[in-house]
Amino acid sequence: MIKRKLLASSAVATLLGCGIASPIAHSQPSTFVHLFEWDWQDIATECETYLSQNGFAAVQVSPPNEHITVPQWWARYQPVSYDLESRGGTRADFTNMVQRCNAVGVDIYVDAVINHMAAGSGTGTNGNTFGNKNYPIYSPQDFHDTCSVDDYGDRWQVQNCELVGLADLKTESSYVQSTLANYLNDLVNIGVAGFRLDASKHMPAVDISSIINQVNGSPLVFQEVIDQGGEAIGADEYFSNGLVTEFKYSVEIGNVFRNGSLAWLSNFGEAWGFMPSYKAVVFVDNHDNQRGHGGGGNVITFEDGRLYDLANVFMLAWPYGYPKVMSSYDFHGDTDAGAPSVSVHNNGTLECFGDNWKCEHRWSYISGGVDFRDHTSDNFAVTDWWSNGGNQIAFGRANSGFVAINKESYVMNTTLTTSMAPGQYCNVLTGNINAAKTQCSGDVVSIEANGSVAVNIASWEAIAIHQGAMLTTYETDADWQRTIIFVQASTESGQDMFIRGGIDHAYAASNLGRSCTTSNYACAIPIIHNNMRNTTTAPWKANDNYLDWYGAEASQSSEAQGSALDWTTNNWPATWGDLKTVANDGFGETPLNVWGDHYWMLDVQMDCSKTVNGWFELKAYIKNGQGWESDVTQSGTPYASSNHMAQCGKRNMFVFGQSSADITTF
Repeated sequence: MIKRKLLASSAVATLLGCGIASPIAHSQPSTFVHLFEWDWQDIATECETYLSQNGFAAVQVSPPNEHITVPQWWARYQPVSYDLESRGGTRADFTNMVQRCNAVGVDIYVDAVINHMAAGSGTGTNGNTFGNKNYPIYSPQDFHDTCSVDDYGDRWQVQNCELVGLADLKTESSYVQSTLANYLNDLVNIGVAGFRLDASKHMPAVDISSIINQVNGSPLVFQEVIDQGGEAIGADEYFSNGLVTEFKYSVEIGNVFRNGSLAWLSNFGEAWGFMPSYKAVVFVDNHDNQRGHGGGGNVITFEDGRLYDLANVFMLAWPYGYPKVMSSYDFHGDTDAGAPSVSVHNNGTLECFGDNWKCEHRWSYISGGVDFRDHTSDNFAVTDWWSNGGNQIAFGRANSGFVAINKESYVMNTTLTTSMAPGQYCNVLTGNINAAKTQCSGDVVSIEANGSVAVNIASWEAIAIHQGAMLTTYETDADWQRTIIFVQASTESGQDMFIRGGIDHAYAASNLGRSCTTSNYACAIPIIHNNMRNTTTAPWKANDNYLDWYGAEASQSSEAQGSALDWTTNNWPATWGDLKTVANDGFGETPLNVWGDHYWMLDVQMDCSKTVNGWFELKAYIKNGQGWESDVTQSGTPYASSNHMAQCGKRNMFVFGQSSADITTF
């Protein structure tokens, strides 16, 4: 419960690690996304309409240079020239994209293929021909002799032979180095802010150093070095050039989340043999290993659904490395398949989440995890670690944020210690807080006066709260507690339930000294809806700030008859179709319903200080159905009433039109 109003800190601090940030405000973007195989127009639109508004620092884009003309995704990794003419778009399109993204504060990182050129012979996407190690900018003398990489324990072979038959550039050559530097400088001059250097392990670190030393400015550089141990070339050789991809992170997070125990993660990072945090680029999956390439391992991908959500939440909440979120497309088991033929932003239609583009960065848990990381960078360390010894964990980032993850098959129902300021917080994994910080579109989490939080997290769900998502419209003497109302009533399709309630006017006048005829809301109870996921009822809940006797509030939908409830059940038979749950859909199956079908639920944070020693009244209404329920006579109440009487801070169950009551603690 909350007894006072505290505002979140707005401290300015230094983000540890990565060499990517100087002292910053806690809401500084701190995650980048790989929009794999998106074209330049789609990326520009995404920067303007989503990424800039949701805290993403940068976009990794596919190689923009001329490449071979086959449909497979890997065509982009077979350069023909450094002309900026690719299936992503023209040079003008690319320049326009960079400028538009930069204008809204989103950097562009180019995936730069500088180790090799295309295999075989043919014509590129800009009409240039190639073959026999002859390209518009290179001749055979610019390449190593033909040989294949067969033994990754042989340093010379890895760095001088041809990776899967691709013509291996002689990167020790001054001409090759200056040609590559000219390409990167062209991109920098356009406005590109950083580079992923593809296949870096196949080039000596000293060659990469010579190339980037000729590049203007100080672009961020991260090098793809697949080092899972046991090979001749180690990731640490490349630290002096910039950041390095930590592939062991992807492998181990996959092992733990798929087959292990989340309790093992209490010291995830350097203690697991990873490189120093400030050098590491980390990811749950990338475009290679989600297809079984590029190091492989027990990789978790979009195909794993909620498991993928939870792994990304952990990565984004855990203070290690510079995180990259993958945004890919459904390749339907064909690991060579190119991108969908339809644009992501298809004439105003967003082609995400279906059989085409997956847009994982827009998934609620992942975008919420990005928001959490942005707002906790001022405390780049773990506090308040807790686990059940198995697959339930929780941890904090001092007073900046707190996360709890439940990967058990049962509800996580416990009280945890946090370092957060007391108050009401938006769970950023399920919703957003409005600009005024008066309402959350998802679940609300209550931190008590002593810093504790009582969690009730369904199986395979999580919560994440941070200092920037604290609701601020609370009176100093408020006592906010989660309160749930169930009303059982048989209903039909098209019918919906509402309740009205509060304190009886006459009782308030004679016993509480409140004149509810002078100020109607003196007998109302302030509420905040925890469940805004039901697309039918969410519009009715918007701006519903009180449980009151008066119907729709001033800014509430005129279709609302009071405070809207959601239909629930304790069992969803397979014959009903795809499972619907309150946790995911805002209605359907929920572990809070232990009784059966047609138990309509109101789940809110309620100011118990406005009740009568914790008691309040309510009456139910079925829209397009029975209308108002009849009067009841409930026993054991603090005063006589013809309405149901519930207790604040508890789970209350009533039957429509009947006097019985079942009131229990959570």
